[in-house]
Amino acid sequence: MKLLHKDIEKDNAGQVTLMPEEAEDMWHTYNLLQVRDSLRASTIRKVQTESTTGSVGSSRVRTTLTLCVEAIDFDSQACKLRVKGTNIEENQYVKMGAYHTIELELNRKFTLAKKNWDSVVLDRIDQACDPTQKADVAAVVMQEGLANVVLVTPAMTLLRAKVEVTIPRKRKGSCSQHEKALERFYEAVMQAILRHINFDVVKCILVASPGFVKDQFITYLFKEAVRQDNKVLLENRPKFMLVHSSSGHKYSLKEILSDPSVTSRLSDTKAAGEVKALEDFYKMLQHEPDRAFYGLAHVEKAADALAIDTLLISDKLFRHQDVPTRSRYVRLVDSVRDNGGNVRIFSSLHVSGEQLTQLSGVAAILRFPIADLSEAEEDSSSDEE
Repeated sequence: MKLLHKDIEKDNAGQVTLMPEEAEDMWHTYNLLQVRDSLRASTIRKVQTESTTGSVGSSRVRTTLTLCVEAIDFDSQACKLRVKGTNIEENQYVKMGAYHTIELELNRKFTLAKKNWDSVVLDRIDQACDPTQKADVAAVVMQEGLANVVLVTPAMTLLRAKVEVTIPRKRKGSCSQHEKALERFYEAVMQAILRHINFDVVKCILVASPGFVKDQFITYLFKEAVRQDNKVLLENRPKFMLVHSSSGHKYSLKEILSDPSVTSRLSDTKAAGEVKALEDFYKMLQHEPDRAFYGLAHVEKAADALAIDTLLISDKLFRHQDVPTRSRYVRLVDSVRDNGGNVRIFSSLHVSGEQLTQLSGVAAILRFPIADLSEAEEDSSSDEE
């Protein structure tokens, strides 16, 4: 993402002009947009024209519209973002107050105006515009007959290909059917890797499976690379890393990313940092439950006691349409930062973010133990009775 212009007043009202440069920037934009914001962007409008003879025709014209945002639709697989709203600026093709849908495009700038730019939104812009934030990890999570090819970026886990091949069982005295099906499976996975992984960007490709599937696949992959003289695979061989996983399903990615050997290799990526924070939270919950809280009310009380060392919060919560509710989450983030705590904002499109959502989207690791708040609340309610 490129920041072209930023004009924010002291009262936090103002506008920014941004240009999305890659698919993931659409996810960042989705997190910046809120209902009632004003969005100015180039779009195509179908216009009806009437000639002097009275015949009516229609043509498509490119025009720039400013909409008051009413609905936001994000397609996570295609990374496409559509924004629907009413026109709020004079335009020769669109009447004031008329509805229109803008599909934001790569390499076309847009201007976003808000009445209140809070700290979370401004951080999101810094993150999106910082080239060092781009992760560079791909993963092939597989088991016999099933493989998921996944790209892990700082903001999301993108499933790029799912390969499924029925593998017949080995029979006494004949394994040929089994072997042929396995070869077909490995070939399909190899093609998926070549099609979906950009080796110029990706620094590490994790190949994970239970048992020896990953080892047999890697043997096949590089034997084929030599046979076909595939320079891309041969030159990038050091980037492949074999790790164990309990299955070939996408959810095994969380377990792979928390493997210490993987974590050290990926230490500079945000994805690994999020997974480690969640791992630390679960360990704390198990061994010192008075230092691990989740749920908004409990975490807020811990923040009031200046006890939070690390706050784990899902970006899903900042897309809440109710302004007071959203402000409550922003206040919590600001309060933890002001008191020297770490804040980790998890992407809801990441496997770690999906897990955090199950804990109501907000959790905290504390600096010091606080007696269980739920017990304290139960005691106070029983006293009232």
